[in-house]
Amino acid sequence: QVQLVESGGALVQPGGSLRLSCAASRSIFSIAAMGWYRQAPGKQRELVAVFTKGSSTDYADSVKGRFTISRDNAKNTIYLQMNSLKPEDTAVYYCTAKIVADKPYNYWGQGTQVTVSS
Repeated sequence: QVQLVESGGALVQPGGSLRLSCAASRSIFSIAAMGWYRQAPGKQRELVAVFTKGSSTDYADSVKGRFTISRDNAKNTIYLQMNSLKPEDTAVYYCTAKIVADKPYNYWGQGTQVTVSS
């Protein structure tokens, strides 16, 4: 089992920056994969950025060059640094994790709202 707690969502103007945090209830060394998804109103949940095997990362094409996923192993926390935010980044952002690498993501946080608007 793993509990995930996100924080950092806010209202921000276009072009602004925001950093999301996700704290896990267990060592992230014991977690096979962990990262961020988002869901905008009326749309399906989509991958934003994840750590896969080891410290490999995977990003959605729409956020490459603007978003960066990072981790602090000592704090069992991952982060999502979001720069050059656009209105289309508006969504609920969810932290997710899985213990078994070849299984679907099955642990989810409660979500944190990011709104990009002037």
